[in-house]
Amino acid sequence: MKINTDLLPSQNMPELPEVETVRQGLEIHLLDTKISKVILNRDDLRFPFPPNFISELTGRTVKSVRRRAKYLLISLDDNLTWLCHLGMTGRWTLIGDGIESTPGKFSNGAPVGTGSGPHDWVIIHLENGKQAVFSDHRRFGYMDCFKSTEEKQHRLLKNLGPEPTPSELTPEILASRLRGKKATIKSALLNQNNVAGLGNIYVCEILFRSGISPKKIAKNIAGKTGIPKKIVLMTSAIHDVIIEAIDAGGSTLQDFRGIGGDESIGYFSHNFAVYDRQGEECINSECNARIKRITQSNRSSFYCPNCQR
Repeated sequence: MKINTDLLPSQNMPELPEVETVRQGLEIHLLDTKISKVILNRDDLRFPFPPNFISELTGRTVKSVRRRAKYLLISLDDNLTWLCHLGMTGRWTLIGDGIESTPGKFSNGAPVGTGSGPHDWVIIHLENGKQAVFSDHRRFGYMDCFKSTEEKQHRLLKNLGPEPTPSELTPEILASRLRGKKATIKSALLNQNNVAGLGNIYVCEILFRSGISPKKIAKNIAGKTGIPKKIVLMTSAIHDVIIEAIDAGGSTLQDFRGIGGDESIGYFSHNFAVYDRQGEECINSECNARIKRITQSNRSSFYCPNCQR
C-alpha cells in the first residue's frame, strides 16, 4: 500500500492556488466513490464537528469536489455538502494501492497521513479501499456538513466576494468593490467580502505587478466614477498571478508534492518578485531600489518603494 501526500504545512496559511491544487488531487480519487466509514479521533478542530457528521457522511457518494475561495466543498448525494477549511496546517493525504508517493511530516517531525499519526484527526474510508486522511497539528482547520440548498446562505459562504478569476472578476466589479473603502488597498484586497480567496503572499505580488503601493487607500485607487487605469492593471495582475500560481501548484507549501509525488509543482515561490525579499534588489532591471517590508494589520507587506507609488 502506498501513500500520497497532497498537502504539507508551512508557516503560511494555504491560499487559493494551494487549495485548488488540493481540490484537483482529491477529485481524482473521491469523485463517484462511496464513503464506507468515517473515523473522528477528536470531537473538534478549530470548531466542534457537527453532531451528525459521521452519520451524514457514511454511505454517501461523492458527486463533485469544488472550491469556493479557500473552502473545499464536497457535494454528496442526497443533497448534502461537506465543507472543509485547511486552516494553517491542515492537509489531506490519500492512502491506497497505486498511489505513488510517501507520507510527509509536520515541522515538528511527527509523521502524518498514515491514518494512525498523532495529528490524523479525520479518516475517511472509501468503498474502493482507499482512505483519505485529514491531519492538522495546529487544529485551525474545520469542517461542516449541511444541505446543499442552504449553501449560498451558509454563514461562512454567503458574504464572499467574487472569485479572482477572469470569468468572475472584471475591472468594473473590482472598482465597485473598492469604491468608497477607506482601508488600504492591501487590506481591501485581503477582505474576503471584496474579493474571495486572495491571501497575503499573492496580494503582495499583485500590487507589485500593478505598480501600486500597499499603503494607498482603496477608494482613491477606485475613484468615484469610471474605471481608472490602475484598476484595469490590478484586475489583470490578479488574474495572471492566480492562474500562474494554480498552474505551478501554489507557493506557500513546503516540501509540496502532487498526487503523483511530482516535485515540479508547488514552486510559484521561485517567481516571487517582492514577497519575503526584504533588503534584496528589485527585479526590475531599470530600478536600483531594494525591497522593503512593513507591517499592516499584523501581516507583512513587501514592496518596492520605487516601482510601487
